[in-house]
Amino acid sequence: MKNFQWFKQISNNGKIKRRLSLGEYNRAVSWSKYLVSSGAAIRGEGEEEWSADMSQLLIGNKFASGRHSRIYRGIYKHRDVAIKLISQPEEDEDLAAMLDGQFTSEVALLFRLRHPNIITFIAACKKPPVFCIITEYLAGGSLRKYLHHQEPNSVPLNLVLKLALDIARGMQYLHSQGVLHRDLKSENLLLDEYMCVKVADFGISCLESQCGSAKGFTGTYRWMAPEMIKEKHHTKKVDVYSFGIVLWELLTAMIPFDDMTPEQAAFAVSHKNARPPLPPACPMAFRHLINRCWSSNVDRRPHFDEIVSLLEFYAESLEEDPDFFSIYKPSSDLTISRCLPTCIAGGSSFFKSLEQ
Repeated sequence: MKNFQWFKQISNNGKIKRRLSLGEYNRAVSWSKYLVSSGAAIRGEGEEEWSADMSQLLIGNKFASGRHSRIYRGIYKHRDVAIKLISQPEEDEDLAAMLDGQFTSEVALLFRLRHPNIITFIAACKKPPVFCIITEYLAGGSLRKYLHHQEPNSVPLNLVLKLALDIARGMQYLHSQGVLHRDLKSENLLLDEYMCVKVADFGISCLESQCGSAKGFTGTYRWMAPEMIKEKHHTKKVDVYSFGIVLWELLTAMIPFDDMTPEQAAFAVSHKNARPPLPPACPMAFRHLINRCWSSNVDRRPHFDEIVSLLEFYAESLEEDPDFFSIYKPSSDLTISRCLPTCIAGGSSFFKSLEQ
């Protein structure tokens, strides 16, 4: 029973909240037995060893789970952390090998990423058949969870803008490092106590130079670009498509294609060019940006550099004029991109002249 201390139920101050039932304890130990001793050393390419000191890890409540993983809240070296445990199925060698590769890739990517809008990596442990990734813990939970508790079409536009900018800046940095996320969705966007968004879950991310085709790819259909659904070659623009869906989520607080199964949504997107319906009250500024982001024409989708510049302009203009979103009417992509510097300098008064 010496492992029981690992699975104390922790509250915010790290004290014991309640003791586990025998069933809970047995299930916990079935995962924890692989983590009691220090894991095999994992090295990033050309980097120092960053294997976790498992004797410093306290695992608490499970708060999320995936197809092959569980995520727990915990404490590592006196710091609140999130602990992702990935279990390799012993009966499926191909799946075990795939999960091994995903783990190695995720840790290698997280190890090199440093940005305020990217989840902070802390340590990891690799001890088959269970792997462990330790990151910072974000008290606000997922963006999907936050939106679930809002009324449809109820998130204030200034908050939509703030959250969208956080996501776009994180993705801008990610792409600048040559990394494709490939599973950008509200469930993988986490909030801290100040409503700052951080991009998380890099399990199926890859370097652009190594991504290749989408054959055999397992993403999330409701947020997936049509070229990925069709298993075609893909670029960074698949993340831009997903960002368009996330922006739609921010504006509506709803789940995309919630009246369809994931497979039905995938067919509608890839074969019928379907997109979630934009609400009638959606400001033209966001409507125009979303339509570009989720365009079926990959070349029409903007890069995140442009998206960040545009959203920053919106933020400055809204601060100067609370009526900005009701008067802004973009005429064309070319006009927007050419006028941005002077528009920012001139403020939203420029757009008042465009009001029809």
